[in-house]
Amino acid sequence: MNSLRTQVLVVGAGPSGGDLARQLAAAGVGVLLVDQLADLGQAAFSSAAMPLDVLERYGLPAEVVASRWRGWQLLGPGQERRTWRAETPLGVVLDFGALRHWLADQCRRFGGSLQLGWRAFDCQPMGTGLRTLLRDRQGGVQEVISDWVVDASGQGRALIGPITAMASESDRDLVRGVGVEWLLQVAPDCWQRWSYQLSFALGSDWVSQGYGWVFPMAPGQLKVGVCRLRPDRHLPPLGQVLESMLSRLFSPAERQASTVLDRHGGLIVSSIRRRDCHGQGRLLAIGDAVSTANLLGGEGIRHALSSSRVLGPLLVAAIQRGAPLDLQRYERQLRRRLGWRWSLSGRLARRTWLGLDGPQADRRLSSLLTGLEPRRAEDLAALLFEYRFERYGLRSLPYLLGVR
Repeated sequence: MNSLRTQVLVVGAGPSGGDLARQLAAAGVGVLLVDQLADLGQAAFSSAAMPLDVLERYGLPAEVVASRWRGWQLLGPGQERRTWRAETPLGVVLDFGALRHWLADQCRRFGGSLQLGWRAFDCQPMGTGLRTLLRDRQGGVQEVISDWVVDASGQGRALIGPITAMASESDRDLVRGVGVEWLLQVAPDCWQRWSYQLSFALGSDWVSQGYGWVFPMAPGQLKVGVCRLRPDRHLPPLGQVLESMLSRLFSPAERQASTVLDRHGGLIVSSIRRRDCHGQGRLLAIGDAVSTANLLGGEGIRHALSSSRVLGPLLVAAIQRGAPLDLQRYERQLRRRLGWRWSLSGRLARRTWLGLDGPQADRRLSSLLTGLEPRRAEDLAALLFEYRFERYGLRSLPYLLGVR
């Protein structure tokens, strides 16, 4: 069995793991970034829509941007259609695969190491550090001896352990969801119809207990997907739901002229109140492993990057001092970074999507959307990305959503 030695092992080369690895490498810390994917462009399941200021805040280059958007299109319930447009771009849609590649390349540029095609499956204390075992697809095993290990493996929580250790699946704080997404190559006129806006399909006749989306990517490409907050067995499979949505959104000629470039899917298991284990000694967790995916809009990338920006300086300081990392401080800073509206948005997501299962729920949703019609596109961005619910009256919102 081969053995490697490094200061910090980061497991998972997604946004949180990749960004943390590049921070550590830039600070002169020895870091090894590993991922079970053989190609970081694979399994690029993420709608990746976010506000424009994220690019500057996290220093992301133009090469990871697939498109820019300046408006919204909400389809449903039923045949309803609402649009909002701004004069200038409000945000971007990232190329998730390109983002992962760029972060990993940055890590290596600053002196870090990257190892793909290896899955971490065990981590145990060894002296003052940790011994982590990795397995490749051929069954080969190697060990990594490190001072620190960071679990950035997402909802799978490969090393830190399942979230169910803190809350059972029957606990209302724990939410499970599943999604399916396709990358389509379409004709120029079809792409133009969906360009420069984020489109969502809402209502139980579109996706029961969930929603669908169409996002513009590079010219001629669209990302289309559906997600369901609770993968109940009695509901139609998501692949079937996606096919049905496409048949309503695209003409037969457009469907015939389109090509599916990639199919991927993902699972989310997240705690609304974020009571996840953030670390055990020198084993730390980050990103979706500590429930940073927001359930209301299915956002993951932006908040995963936030968690890496909180943990990065704390970990570098602990390494430089040769001292333990204050886990409570990490949790407090991340909680403040995400903001007080976080748990509120999670509760609204649970009520909204889980309750979206029939005509009565569709009428409530329609009433809410009608109330948003006078607002500007910028206001919707503040609502969906900053969770500025108070602008719409916190007293009335629960009634509109059917919370009580």
